[in-house]
This record gives sequence, structure tokens and C-alpha cells, in this order.
Amino acid sequence: MQRESMAYDLVVVGGGPAGLAAAIRAKQLAPELSVCVLEKGSEIGAHILSGAVMDPRALAELFPDWKEKGAPLEVPVTEDRFLFLTESRAWRTPDWLLPACFRNHGNYVVSLGNVVRWLGRQAERLGVEVFAGFAAADVLYDERGAVMGVATGDVGINRKGEKTDAYQPGMELHAKYTFFAEGCRGHLGRQLEARFDLRRGADPQVYGIGLKELWELAPEKHRPGLVMHTAGWPLDRATYGGSFLYHLNDRLAAVGFVVGLGYRNPYLSPYEEFQRWKTHPAIRAFLEGGRRIGYGARAIAAGGLQSLPKTVFPGGCLIGDDAGFLNAARIKGSHCAIKSGMLAAEAAVEAIAAGRARDELVAYPEAFRKSWLFDELYRARNFKPWLSKGLYLGTLMFGIDQIVFGGKAPWTLRHRHADHETLAKKTEAQPIVYPKPDGVLTFDRLTNLSFSGVSHNEDQPVHLTLKDASVPIRVNLELYDAPETRYCPAGVYEIVRADGGEPRLQINAPNCVHCKTCDIKDPTQNIVWVAPEGGGGPNYANM
Repeated sequence: MQRESMAYDLVVVGGGPAGLAAAIRAKQLAPELSVCVLEKGSEIGAHILSGAVMDPRALAELFPDWKEKGAPLEVPVTEDRFLFLTESRAWRTPDWLLPACFRNHGNYVVSLGNVVRWLGRQAERLGVEVFAGFAAADVLYDERGAVMGVATGDVGINRKGEKTDAYQPGMELHAKYTFFAEGCRGHLGRQLEARFDLRRGADPQVYGIGLKELWELAPEKHRPGLVMHTAGWPLDRATYGGSFLYHLNDRLAAVGFVVGLGYRNPYLSPYEEFQRWKTHPAIRAFLEGGRRIGYGARAIAAGGLQSLPKTVFPGGCLIGDDAGFLNAARIKGSHCAIKSGMLAAEAAVEAIAAGRARDELVAYPEAFRKSWLFDELYRARNFKPWLSKGLYLGTLMFGIDQIVFGGKAPWTLRHRHADHETLAKKTEAQPIVYPKPDGVLTFDRLTNLSFSGVSHNEDQPVHLTLKDASVPIRVNLELYDAPETRYCPAGVYEIVRADGGEPRLQINAPNCVHCKTCDIKDPTQNIVWVAPEGGGGPNYANM
């Protein structure tokens, strides 16, 4: 079968904050333009996972009347707490010592998934065509080598790669401009960075993994609008990471933990560190008497301004976390994503109105450099590099950077290594023994996974591909003791020995929550995440 094709003025790959903001802004400026959004999740918002405390600045630019339109920003922040933890104690940082970037007055505790669902409805009301359940699998190029659109994935191919009776070829979507808004470590974004050499001159991107549970708290322990962060225990001083506990409405709390993926010890498990953190007296006090009702995980692009690639190429651009627009110091990215989408849309509308198609949208990066978004990321640029030097030294130096210099110190620190380069060999590392879960406060991976709503068609090609099938045993197991079995938050990777025989790597692809951690942290970059059939993956509710 030949692929059918459809033509649009603007095709947006990804229905998150950046992609929907871009589509909305384009239709606001030029209602006559044809705009479509492709979303691989089963519905808009199904794959959205974030803390989240939201700065409404960009949303207010997109919809000045967002309150009247019923945007689900309903819980203003009422209190900030920042704690340093040891194994049994907690020290609260005085409010006057908190840098401005750590303060959340004027922000809102939200379910970002629900915010995105609301944005999806606004987009459809403006005439944007939203196609959920369709994964963009390939980038299409015209005869000049410019991006001319994307093709959705074929369906009805079994695990052996054979076409079944249900086979349907993907659809080609052609566009004057194509925006890539796939979120962190987008698999098409990676291809575009390589094809157009977009990372030339940029620092390596560095990442974290964010793990989150949604809890229903006991009534007497719920504090709507309380925003609490911690640093320190259970991580050692050399490992970047921290936690969040955000109180929403209806007795709900977002409970989460972030670990920087530049960690060295191959025996470290971000998931188990998260579970252990919940046992601290300062955290346990909030959770006891409540119940966990949701779980998920997602990688976070934390490199900041130094790690941004070139964002434009002939025929399209990268927006949102596909490029890395996240302010790690503020632990916020949704407002950055929305703003980047708006800036790109404005550049594309101008180009189309001038009769240009599939050019390089140079007006987009130019507008970014003149925007408040650039200024915000510039002020935060040294956060992650300082914290990589250790918890206490990094905290002190970043405090000086912010309080003394206002984020405009006369130096810019660099990221020297990609996260996959930092693992120590197993012979150089100390194994970590984690406590067994109690099933009340702490949980095993597969039990928690059942609260993510994850679902895939199991008879399809494995989307966690290996460049060399021998590497997991010959290199990863031999040198690093199979770290993929620990950094994956969903139990996808297992080392099995049938009847006591030779070890092999088993990939439980249906477990995958599309966090992309394996694609990032695999020490030989042998694991490559590609898009499974559309509609698969997690189905996050209220996350």
C-alpha cells in the first residue's frame, strides 16, 4: 500500500504545552492557516507528567483571559519550604535566604496534564486539527533536503516485523513548516540534531529523571498551596537531585523525586532512592494515612542555556523540551515551553505571509534572544554546573551567583560530559542495598507501574532497539553490572538465565512509560528509543 498524504501550512509533532501553544498562536494570528497537531498518546495529556508548579506568565500572553476561560490553575502557592535532609533530621532554609528563583509567589500548583487538556480544547475551538493516538515515526525531506513534514507509523506489524491482516501504512503529513515538540529527548529531534549538526557549539545536554506519585492525603495533613522541596538525603553529596511535594486541591499531593543522570555509581537506582526518601520523618508525616493513586516517570532536560542546540533548520524547528527550554533552577518548564512555541509560531506566520515555505525560520531564535525567556535562562545558566560540584559547595556558589550577582555573574560554567559518559565501572563502585517496600508507603516497581495506566499492543516490534544485541551482556553486564535494570523506572530491562544457562537481556517493552532514561544513560548509547504504535504508553490522570 502507498501512503496517503495530507497538506497543511503548519504541522506540529507533539501535543504538550509547547506544541499546543504554537498551534494556538498560529491560529490566533492567521485563522486562515491550516494547522494540525500529532500526539502519540491515546489522548491529549495522556503522556504529560510534571510536578507541577506553573508560572502563568506565558499563558497570560497566550490567553490574557485565561481565568475567564476556565484554565485549571486553581491553587495559588501559599507557602514555600526548602529543607536540607540528613537521614533523620531536616533543616529548613530561612525564607530570606532563598534566591528569587526558588520563590513561588504568584505561581499555581497544577496538574499539567489537565492544563494541557484545556489547551487542547482551546486549540480545537480555534480550528486546529488534533490527531491523538498517532505517532510521528519518520521525518520527510524534499528534494532540497528541507523538512517537508512527517509520516506516522505503520500499524498492524507483528513482533517479528511481519505485516498482519490489520496492516495499515502510515499517513504522510506535508507542511510549509514542521514544528517538533516531542518533549525531552524526542526521537525525531535527535535525528534532526544529527542531520543538521544542530549541536555544534553547544554543551552536551544533561538530564535528570523525574519520578512522581500522586497521593490522596488524610484531610488533616493537606495544605492546599504548600510547595516543599528538599535536597540531601538519601542521595550522597556528590549526586545531584532533590524532591518536591506539592499540595493541590481535593486532598491531592504531587510527590516526586529528581535524580541527575550524570550520577557515577552504576548500582544507584533512582526509583529506589525515591522510595527511600518517602521514609524520612519530614516526608512520612505528610503521607501516613493517605494513599498513592498514580505513578509515572519522565526524563528532564536540565542543561539550560549552554546546552540549547541550534533550534532552526530548513523547513522547521525544535520547540519546548525537544530543544531543552527548561529552567532547572526553578524546576519549571511549562511556561518556557509555551513561550518558545509562541515565538516559533509568530516566526512561521510571518514567513508564510511573506510567501516563504521551508526556509530557515531565523526570526525565531532572534526573537528568543530578545525575550524574557532568554533573560530567565541566562540568569539560571550556572545552576546545574554548580550543583554538579557537590551539594554544599554547589548550593553556596549558586546562592552567591543569584544573591550577589542577580544571575549575571561574569562567568558561565560549562557542561563537560554527557550523562552516558559518567558511570564508573562496577569494580570502582559500592553496591547499594535498598530496603524492601512495605506496600503502604513504599512500593515495588511493578506494583507502582499498574498506577500509570500503561498499555501497549504487545504484538508489535520492540520499540527499545539495540544497535548491537551483544553489548548488554558483553559490556553492560560485564563492566557495569547491567545498570539498565536499575535506572529504568518501569522494570523494562531484566537479566535472565534460563535453566541456569548463559545470561541474556530481556526487554519487557509493554512496561515502557516513554521516559527515555535508557536512551540517555546507556553507557555505550546502544539502546535507541523509537516510537511504538500510536496510542500506547502511559495514560496519566491528574498528573
